[in-house]
Amino acid sequence: MDHYLPAASPQLLRAINTAALAHRGHVRKGTDIPYVSHVFAVMHLVSQVTDDEDVLIAALFHDILEDVPEAYSAEQMATDFGDHVVDLVRGVTKDDTLTDWQERSEAYLAHLRSADEGSVLVSVADKLHNLLSIHADLDVIGDELWGRFNSPVERQVWWYRSVYEVAREKLPNNALLDELGRQVERLERRTA
Repeated sequence: MDHYLPAASPQLLRAINTAALAHRGHVRKGTDIPYVSHVFAVMHLVSQVTDDEDVLIAALFHDILEDVPEAYSAEQMATDFGDHVVDLVRGVTKDDTLTDWQERSEAYLAHLRSADEGSVLVSVADKLHNLLSIHADLDVIGDELWGRFNSPVERQVWWYRSVYEVAREKLPNNALLDELGRQVERLERRTA
């Protein structure tokens, strides 16, 4: 029996294009891969566990306010897609006034503890895609990979484990979170 897959709404299609334009010219850290591939992957992962359009749009926009606010402001995002989308994106946006990596990471975790469930879901998908990419790159280039990051491998492991632990409090019985947990454990084994 064939399953019916509804077409993406005009709003979601507009969000896909907006995200692509906001991140145009950007690439994934240490690669030539267009950054928008990450954005689309995060939305795809989120779509496996929810059909809430605001959450799907927030997944597409999750790095805009942190990385390219000059390309697409929170005000424009609110006008185009609503305050709820902006709130969800802000729920996963690191505080750029904090310059220390550890301090910024701890502030993110504290914020995530009180964030909307939709924001937590986007964070889980974001970290899951990052970890899947890390594992793929480790398979190809090995420990040379860690030179791409602003913190040592031990801090990266701590970061992914910490996000998982916070999310576990907020999203019980979630398949995406379960997969993040498996990938965190895999990272811990690979870096032990």
